[in-house]
Amino acid sequence: MPTDTYTGEFYCVKCKEKRQAEGTIVETNGRRMAKGKCPVCGTNLNRILGKA
Repeated sequence: MPTDTYTGEFYCVKCKEKRQAEGTIVETNGRRMAKGKCPVCGTNLNRILGKA
């Protein structure tokens, strides 16, 4: 089963700016979250997408 991907805006806490990035979608406790990496500094990025 291929993993779903999310492409869009993430907020980078280290850069303190919104960045365009791509991440994989994971589901935890009924909530979907996209996880990616900042293209500038390499910090892990998270974005909550809402309930599945």
